[in-house]
Amino acid sequence: RADYALFIGNTAVGVIEAKKYEVSVSGAIDQAVDYSKEFEFSGKEVVPVEKYETQDTYKVPFIFSTNGRPYLKQLESQSGIWFWDARNPKHPRRALESWFTPDDLKMKLSAKLEEEANKDLKEDNDYPDLANRPYQIAAVKSIENAVQEGKHRILLAMATGTGKTRTAISLMYRLIKNKRARRILYLVDRQSLASQTANALKDNKVGSQSISSIYGVKEFTDKIPEATTRIQISTVQGMVKRLFSGEKSDEKPSPGMYDFVIVDEAHRGYSEDKEMSDDEMKFYNQTDYISQYRRVVDYFDATAIGMTATPALQTVKIFGEPVYSYSYEQGVLDGFLMDHNAPHIIKTKLSEKGIQFNKDQEVNLFNYDLSRQEKFKMPENIKYDVDAFNKQVITPEFNRAVCDTLAEKFLDPNEPELGKTLIFAATDNHADMVVQLLKEAFVKIGNPVNDNAIMKITGQDRHRDDHIKQFKNEQYPNIVVTVDLLTTGIDVPSICNIVFLRRVKSRILYEQMLGRATRKYKGVDAFDIYDAVGQYDSMKKVTDMNSVMKEKNVSRSIEEYYELAENASDDKAFKEYKTQLVAKLQRKIQRLDDKQSEELENVLDQTNLATWAGNLMAKSSTELQDEAKNVKAIGEYHLKPRTALISNEKDEVTSVTQGYGNDNERPADYLESFNHFIKDNQNKMPAIDLVINRPSDLKIEDLRKIQNELSLHGFKENELRSAWRSTNKIDVAASIIGFVRQAALGIPLESEDQVINRAMSKVYGMTEWGPVQKRWLERIEKQLKENHVLGPNAIEAFNGNQIFKEKGGYKRMKTIFGKQTDEIVRIINENLYA
Repeated sequence: RADYALFIGNTAVGVIEAKKYEVSVSGAIDQAVDYSKEFEFSGKEVVPVEKYETQDTYKVPFIFSTNGRPYLKQLESQSGIWFWDARNPKHPRRALESWFTPDDLKMKLSAKLEEEANKDLKEDNDYPDLANRPYQIAAVKSIENAVQEGKHRILLAMATGTGKTRTAISLMYRLIKNKRARRILYLVDRQSLASQTANALKDNKVGSQSISSIYGVKEFTDKIPEATTRIQISTVQGMVKRLFSGEKSDEKPSPGMYDFVIVDEAHRGYSEDKEMSDDEMKFYNQTDYISQYRRVVDYFDATAIGMTATPALQTVKIFGEPVYSYSYEQGVLDGFLMDHNAPHIIKTKLSEKGIQFNKDQEVNLFNYDLSRQEKFKMPENIKYDVDAFNKQVITPEFNRAVCDTLAEKFLDPNEPELGKTLIFAATDNHADMVVQLLKEAFVKIGNPVNDNAIMKITGQDRHRDDHIKQFKNEQYPNIVVTVDLLTTGIDVPSICNIVFLRRVKSRILYEQMLGRATRKYKGVDAFDIYDAVGQYDSMKKVTDMNSVMKEKNVSRSIEEYYELAENASDDKAFKEYKTQLVAKLQRKIQRLDDKQSEELENVLDQTNLATWAGNLMAKSSTELQDEAKNVKAIGEYHLKPRTALISNEKDEVTSVTQGYGNDNERPADYLESFNHFIKDNQNKMPAIDLVINRPSDLKIEDLRKIQNELSLHGFKENELRSAWRSTNKIDVAASIIGFVRQAALGIPLESEDQVINRAMSKVYGMTEWGPVQKRWLERIEKQLKENHVLGPNAIEAFNGNQIFKEKGGYKRMKTIFGKQTDEIVRIINENLYA
């Protein structure tokens, strides 16, 4: 057995306690001195002492223990070089793969004690303006709290578009400023993201200085940081190569080189993500990728922070549960992200029936390896559904039909105000095909576009970095076709249209795709999804990124949502309608230009409309009533309608529909689901039973309760009307009462006007009414059209309705109509539900 004191020059800085095996110490330290007694040091002298205590009276800052075995993760407690920083008791004891260098030890010795730095960090309330949104500050605070608690692995979950990079920059600035970190490694998985991060450090400023000018920053092309370097950016691939591929020792980072490692997009590595450039090291499956960056994280004696919009199981296993989460839905409600409309489902003859190949049929086969077509005889009967299109079977005519429809009805690169479009193709060859077909489609309808208006940007694009910059900053390209390259970290706020021409099975990849369009874009209240392969429907039940504005064909006004929230029958319904109200407000606010925003902010006496709307989510029912005036002001504010060119050119698409209800169903299926729901619940839900069997007893609050119940199950009046019109080719503006009774009793569906006109014609014909009485009858008719019901009797009708109550209620009606007051209500009820 041999024990050693570690020296830098003549200064003892640590202890090696060797167990079981002798250790050979060389290279990492200047010298090793054999000793047999415990000791303390002062200055440059080593003085033996009788007792050595590290907990309270440490004299040697660093403790090492090893048995000589090389580090092995599976036998972590029995291998490697165990290290503990005795000056910082909360610093976790852990096994290292190799020795610290003298520079590592010098850097650690010069660092402020962690406890002292944590205190400074906690007392520092200065958060840079570059990330001063409330949730960004909350995210930084949560990470710093975890650091102060001694956590060594930390996870942050923030929705795409909420500024994870800016949040990370703010965190790095504060950690370095308060000397809690001496040097930080920022890991990304793609060179384009490394460049983007480097640019963000140059562009974002604290005061008048950029972060890069305040702190030394090394980019991913620089292998080893300098002594003054505070932030180093690297790709995971590059760091793996430097650490584990046997490169020169002078280019290999040491275990103590960084105090923090921040892993951007820590979820990455899903198996479908194959689109890296040729000069980037490829990982062919998720396990391989995750294990590699985990090796990097484990190598350094550093606190590791993972950042992602979509935490995956393996991410949580490495970093633990998120210390802070900010969801897509919350971002929409707070006014920082853009909601999406119901998806446009594009179906063609081929997508609906599939493509059938028969045994012994000779077909053309494209050989991707040789880039040529070959003849092939089918060994058996095979049918391909739409999820195999453009991957297992190339379908030019399917793509042509979809591209023609997109060009005719939805997209126009010559109209910048419509926003930009990102199309997800299945392969690089498929992307080429789509670019060409789209250009042909615009020529076909007499709307030719510039050659660079539609472009492919994939891993095979040699000029992809330049093209990404053009996509972000210039008018063209307006439409970009990609595979996976643009799924992560690319910030192009003007993307307002997402097109799916490929099916993916990964929830994480799908959410990253949608995330490309969630950033706010002036004048656009929600982005659109065009789905030709059933992607949205296949992911609807597993993703958290469904539309916050739940109604697919939105017809309710802001005022109506406010009224539904105000009259909600329970807390669940109140929260649901309040959510819809805030989502509707945020959509309208996003469409305001600067002049309109300033005008409304003056009217409402608010400094930021989006923040005001987002704060409504925290208000109680009583507090929400105080905002009625402001809600009404925004609701009544007139906006110019958005327009888009629509062509009537013939195409081969069989249908373009929007989904209905919670399950994104087709119109006929949605109506069938509603019929089943009513029949199955008419004896279970008293409110529904009342509509069916005793409709004349309905009160306004009963109807509100019915609407709330049905809404929570995905059934809304405007959607039922739209689905009925689409299925039966008849426009019947029926009320929810009519739909419930039609489903349960099979009676003909009548429009609301028909029902009310029938009832009121009986009332108008009762007698010769005077002018005052006629005006009051007209008011009754108006209330019927707004509320669908009047009340089970005259007392309930006129005392329960706020409009009549304010005018004197039932007592006033008696002075106007006399004995006929009760008869009017009875006749209305009898004929409303005849």
